Amino acid sequence: MSEISYVVRRARADDAEEVFSLVKDFPPEAIPDRQEFQASFAALNDIAGSVLFVAESASGTVLGYILVSCHPSFLANAPVAWVEEVMVANGWRRREVGKALMTAAEDWANRCGAAYVALASRRSAPFYLALGYEDTAAFFKKALR
Repeated sequence: MSEISYVVRRARADDAEEVFSLVKDFPPEAIPDRQEFQASFAALNDIAGSVLFVAESASGTVLGYILVSCHPSFLANAPVAWVEEVMVANGWRRREVGKALMTAAEDWANRCGAAYVALASRRSAPFYLALGYEDTAAFFKKALR
């Protein structure tokens, strides 16, 4: 295994530009709005139960991010954590950056007392299965705007 050339840390305000660049890499059906992104990014520090981690290279470049929330649940008998978004820059995929981001999210969720971490993914099932996740349900959504 190669030497780790990045660290995972909580996002800072000055990470917004690089995180937005990664957000724009999501599939075309997800078209990010710059103003909405800015408002959400700015609000994250004030929202209890949510965290944004970034993976940062030794040179200070943001290589990936993960946005996670933790909320109460009746059925789990404890809070549950939900990975809202995770993205790694093209040149850094398959170099364990995604795994490091997921580990940071899991550690944070564990500190929140979460019973489990869940997420929806259409394209990355092999990655999540390799991390010990199981395919448990279909994901449904209804657009409200």
